Amino acid sequence: MSDPVSGIHHVTAYAHDPQENLDFYTGVLGLRLVKQTVLFNNPSEAFQGPTMYHFYYADETGTPGTVLTFKPHHSIQKGQVGRGQATATAFTIPEGAVDYWVDRLDAADEATLYPVTERFGRTVIQFQDHDDQPLELITGASDIEPWADGPVPAEHAVRGFHGVTIHPHNGQLTTEVLELMGYEQVDHEPTPQNGDWTRFRVPGPDHAQFIDLYNEPNMHEGQWGYGTVHHVAFRVSDDEHQRAIRQRLRDAGHDVTTMKDRNYFHSLYFRDPNGVNFEIATDPPGFLHDESVDELGTTLMLPPFLQDRRDEVEAQLADISV
Repeated sequence: MSDPVSGIHHVTAYAHDPQENLDFYTGVLGLRLVKQTVLFNNPSEAFQGPTMYHFYYADETGTPGTVLTFKPHHSIQKGQVGRGQATATAFTIPEGAVDYWVDRLDAADEATLYPVTERFGRTVIQFQDHDDQPLELITGASDIEPWADGPVPAEHAVRGFHGVTIHPHNGQLTTEVLELMGYEQVDHEPTPQNGDWTRFRVPGPDHAQFIDLYNEPNMHEGQWGYGTVHHVAFRVSDDEHQRAIRQRLRDAGHDVTTMKDRNYFHSLYFRDPNGVNFEIATDPPGFLHDESVDELGTTLMLPPFLQDRRDEVEAQLADISV
C-alpha cells in the first residue's frame, strides 16, 4: 500500500476528576502535560453542556504516537470496559525497567496492579488507574526519547505507545478496516482461557505500531463513561494523506466525517462495523504552534472561537494545580 497510516497518533479517554487525572498521569506514569485546553465544540454548541477540560499527556514535545488525552468531568457516568471498544492502552518501557515499574505501581494508591504476564514474547505489566482505566507497560524497542525532566528516571521512563488492544464483536470486520489503513497481521496467540490474540503492525516509526485484537466471546458489552477509551486516532502526515485514507474508507462503504480542525491536528472520524470509534489525525500543526517547549501545558489554551469568552469558560472549569 502506497500511503498507509503511520501507526497510532493519540488515544482519547474519559476521566472523572481533573486533578486526580493530572496527578496520576504526570506524577505516577511520569508523562508530561503538553496541553491543557477544552473540548473543541462548535461555537453554537460550546455551552449547551458542561465545559470540559481536555488534557494531553505525552513525551517532552507531544510527538505523535506518545499522546494520551483525557476528557475529565464530574458529570460523566462510570463506564464499563468491554466488547466494541479499545480495551487497553499500552506504553513501551525498556527491558530492564520491569521491576522498577512493578514496585512503583504497587506503591501507588491510585493504581490497581495485576500479575506480570507475557504476550507475543514480551513482558506485559497490566494495571488500572484510579478510574479503572486499563493500561499496560510492554517491553520493547522505541525511537522515542524519555522526558528528561519527569519524575521517573530516564532509564525507566515510558517511551511512547506500544499500541492498543481492541475487543471487537467480529474480529474479521475490524481486521478489514485495519487492512484498509495499511495494517498487516504479524502474529496470533491463543490463551489458556477462552480468548486469543491477533497482532497487527503497520510500517512507520519505531513506536505506536501495534494493534492487538482480543477475541473473548464471553466478554460483556462495553459502555462509554469514565474509565474507558473514547477513540483511537491513527496518524497521517498531512491533509492530502488524510484525504486519500478518507476516500479509501468511503469507497469501502464507511461513513466518514468531513475534516475537523482541532488546532493541533486535523481530524476525521468514523466507526468500524463493531462500533469502535476511530479517528484519522494529521501530524501538523502540532503542539508547539501556540506554546514553546518550555511553556507546554502551563496555560489554558483556547481555540480562536472561544478566546473572547475566556472568563466564561474558566468560570465553568474546576480549579487545578499543574
